[in-house]
Amino acid sequence: MYPYMTFEDGTEVIHSDLITDVDVEKVIVHFERPTAEGFDSARCELPSCSWTDWEGHFTQSEKRAFEECLSKLFRLVRIKKLNAMT
Repeated sequence: MYPYMTFEDGTEVIHSDLITDVDVEKVIVHFERPTAEGFDSARCELPSCSWTDWEGHFTQSEKRAFEECLSKLFRLVRIKKLNAMT
């Protein structure tokens, strides 16, 4: 996993390399924020934008911000892969 960004509230965003799974390229993205009780965390697979794990107290507004971040991140990871191939 690689660090991508940190939101103002301390939420860390990390992502995997581009993974090929049954001829489908995907990236796993993890969001995590420390709380008094432990962590809020969420995990999503791109490009399907399917949430595979959601624990804690992220709001719907935060989820929308994460989804905006996700589309930018997937494009970045694909560009990194293309650059590595040249």
